[in-house]
Order: sequence, then C-alpha cells, then structure tokens
Amino acid sequence: MSATDAPARAKGPARTAVTTPRSRMTALARAELTLLGRNKGTVFAALFIPFVMPFSVRAGAEEMDLGKAGLTIGTLVLPAAIGFSLLFAVYSALVGVFVVRREELVLKRLRTGELRDVEILAGSALPAVLSGLVQSLLLAVGCAVLLDLPAPSAPLLSVVGLLLGLVMCAALAAVTASFTKTGESAQVTPLPFTFVSMLASGLFFPLELLPDRVASVCELLPLTPVVTLVRGGWTGDLSAAETLGAAATAVAWTVLAVFAVRRRFRWEPRH
Repeated sequence: MSATDAPARAKGPARTAVTTPRSRMTALARAELTLLGRNKGTVFAALFIPFVMPFSVRAGAEEMDLGKAGLTIGTLVLPAAIGFSLLFAVYSALVGVFVVRREELVLKRLRTGELRDVEILAGSALPAVLSGLVQSLLLAVGCAVLLDLPAPSAPLLSVVGLLLGLVMCAALAAVTASFTKTGESAQVTPLPFTFVSMLASGLFFPLELLPDRVASVCELLPLTPVVTLVRGGWTGDLSAAETLGAAATAVAWTVLAVFAVRRRFRWEPRH
C-alpha cells in the first residue's frame, strides 16, 4: 500500500444531494410554469375564456324560469364560471401539456432520472391546477359581488366540489392525452368532453329544467357532481343523500381516470 493512497482515503466518499418527492415535483412544476408561459395560445384560452363565458350564461339565464328550479342568476352563473375554469384552465390546457411534452421526448427523459411516473404527471399538472384554483376563487368572489349573492350556506361543500373537480380534470386530461397523437390534434380531442360538459352538466342549463330521464343521465357525467356540490354549497339545499351521491360520482370518475392512465398513458411519441 503506497503513501499516495492516504490522501484519497482521507477525503471520504463524495456526498450526493438528497432529493424528496416534494422538491422534485416543485422543480418540475417551476420548469413547466416557465414553458407554459411561453405558449400564448394556451395562456389565452386558459385565462381569458373562463372569464368571458359566464357573461353568456348570464344572458341566457334571463330567458329561463330559474324560480321553477329554485335557483337565481347568481347560483347558476357562479358554478358555471368555476366549471369553465376547470374545463379550459385545467383540462384542455393539460391535454396540450402532456401531449407536447411527450412528443418532445421530455417525459421519456424525465423517466430516466429520479422522478417517478406519478411525480412527473403531478409536477407537470401542478401549474395548471394551481391556475385553475386561483381562477376559480377569483371567479367565485367576482360572481358573489357582482350578482349580489349571499355568503354560502355550506362552504365546505363548495370547497370539496372544487378540489374534486381539479383532481378529476387533471386525471381526465392525462387520459385524453393518451390517445391524442400530436400537439395539433390536442386542440381537437378535448372538445367532445368540453362541449358535453357545457351542455349537459348544468353549466348553461340547470338539470332541474330538463326532463327527469335526461336529467338522470346528465347527473352521471363527470363534471355534473362538481357543479352540484359547488351550487349546493351556496344554496344549502342538498340533502345528505344527494351530497354523498355527487361526491361518490366524482370520486368514481377520478378513480376510473387514474386506472386508465396507469394502463394506457403513453410516455413516448405515437407513430
């Protein structure tokens, strides 16, 4: 053994940086926020459309007999505004994010590092989810002030509905991205779910004004329980059974979407 070995041994093993799931996801979310800010089209759709669409709902509400459904213009427009935010700021935006990052091989490269699959998806979705959360809160406050709504009777229901909607829309975006081939087609594939939700989940037309059979089917759509819980938090007229039914429907869709993502999500470009 030579004397030159001693200094090498004295240095000891090199220290490696220790990362946590939280730090890894935060770093990924910060990078994704930077990339998202450079996409002007996505930013416009996510931030502008949800603030404009409630005016269309308000104009249409003046032609409806909302009193028959036990609603007011405020209790129709406010949940609709939050629904639009979930559809455009979270769901539609994330479909594009997942597809573009996949086609650019970003997701594939991330999988070769310390990040786990769930951390990659969650970190990539975090900026859009936080944007949807902040936007929904601003829309709720704005609608409450401008439409002279009283304080919510059961605010916890509205909070639960919003949180369930954020998680569910992020998961459904990953499902949609799994069968979306290109970034260009990512502008089209979210449209069926978006249009069905706007027309049949209580955003434009209260389900109470629809025929019973049609309303029963619409109640099973993914966004309907979110709208029901948010509206019920303001009106306070949801029974325990209705509350549990809406929450169970939202959770069921979320679990189904997560299962589909685990089975079908693609990490490499489609050919």
